[in-house]
Amino acid sequence: MPDLLDWTDVSDADWNACLARARQHRQAHRSPSAYTDAARGKSLGLVFYNSSLRTRTSMELAAVQLGAHPTVIDVGHGVWGFEWERGVVMDGGKAEHVTEAVGVLARYYDALGVRVFATLTDRLADEQDAHLKTFAAISSVPVINLESAKFHPCQALADAATLTDRFGGNVKGKRLLLTWAPHPKPLPQAVPNSALLMATRLGMDVRLAHPKGAPLGADIVAQAEAYAQQHGASFEIVHDVDAAYDDVDVVYAKAWATPLVYTDYDADETFRQTHANWTVTTDKMARTNDAAFMHCLPVRRGVVVEDAVLDGPCAIHLDQAEYRLHAQKAILEWVWGLRV
Repeated sequence: MPDLLDWTDVSDADWNACLARARQHRQAHRSPSAYTDAARGKSLGLVFYNSSLRTRTSMELAAVQLGAHPTVIDVGHGVWGFEWERGVVMDGGKAEHVTEAVGVLARYYDALGVRVFATLTDRLADEQDAHLKTFAAISSVPVINLESAKFHPCQALADAATLTDRFGGNVKGKRLLLTWAPHPKPLPQAVPNSALLMATRLGMDVRLAHPKGAPLGADIVAQAEAYAQQHGASFEIVHDVDAAYDDVDVVYAKAWATPLVYTDYDADETFRQTHANWTVTTDKMARTNDAAFMHCLPVRRGVVVEDAVLDGPCAIHLDQAEYRLHAQKAILEWVWGLRV
């Protein structure tokens, strides 16, 4: 049974099957067929190092609706803090090493989900997704990435299904703008990374907009370019905060930290404050083709996006959030080999 660390490790056939299955689950939602016994007897351990609303609740409910039993483990809250480093003398506040913790959990459960964000202090570890890969290497059962330093595959599948529904089953040739947005805190790049790869893999014409000095990783951009070429789509990077919106069909806003966060935290904060004009506004949205507005949530109203955009008829962020449940069910089925 496979891990799901990121969709780039998954074949097109399996990606497309999971996408189709997520859409099927949404069609069945709130009907008797939404609940099955497909995973009866299965157990799912959900390990959270970071806060969660949609990921936690949707994954718990997805497991229940498939007949499985989920358990949530909040590390550091009622559970020992875990030590990650090898060869350390554990005479401090961390009582359990991740080797024993994951080793034990893998003997209890049929799959483990883990959410472990970027450190935003150790650039190399974040770029290598070190904590997620350590967790997966220790586990003897499938590991599902519930958002790591680098990727958020659960969000990516929900976004892909949302877009596919939005455009009647075929998004190829539709224009998507993925835009940087201001935020009071530096945030990881997992969601924008996954959104960019999701959209280019779907064959959308993608425009990535960010201020100079706030790039996504070179490897992510290279993969996006490869997907665009493979699917006969276009991909471009722009830095004009207004013109970026011209003639697009979808606007996906997300804040992310600059590389400065690893070397000069105050400089990263100054950068974010300096570029407060990147907020998504009704004036910017007016330049689009009545574009749908997307955000993974939680969203800072009045910072990332104006209320009038979120409350307007083109906002589909709640559709994305609903799709998290259906995407999670498709992922569990795939991981457990219940349906391909």
